[in-house]
Amino acid sequence: MMRVGVAADHEGYELKEEISASLDGAGFEIRDFGDHILKLDDDYPDFVIPLARAVSRHEVDRGIAFCGSGIGACIASNKVGDVRAGLIHDVFSARQGVEDDNMNVICIGARLVSFSFALELVQCFLQASFSGEPRHQRRLEKISKLEEMEIQKCTQTLY
Repeated sequence: MMRVGVAADHEGYELKEEISASLDGAGFEIRDFGDHILKLDDDYPDFVIPLARAVSRHEVDRGIAFCGSGIGACIASNKVGDVRAGLIHDVFSARQGVEDDNMNVICIGARLVSFSFALELVQCFLQASFSGEPRHQRRLEKISKLEEMEIQKCTQTLY
């Protein structure tokens, strides 16, 4: 059973709840990182970053993050190492992002898509698998090296 993490601020709260219920009904194991109640003054990093960390630690297999546009959720998610988040508003990218780029977090703008289309995007994302083709693997290794260099740079400035 695939473990799926979800997170949203106030703008994405309702869509997160609807998508979560649909996925739960389809047999996915859902872990909700919040927000757990609708609060108009909440901030997406408070929920999206814990989700991204859970993806990075393999506590969940994939993540779904919602905010008004999806942009903030995507930026925040990609600050966490080993997270490959994409802002997705079309079916092709929902699938291709996983197949070619091993995307593990999908970010969706709740102001931009309906529930039914968001569910279609999420289903494409969750059903897709990384191809593992050498050219895709080579590109991901380059990104991993960059992440390692950035971590080393940060560590060097601390000591």
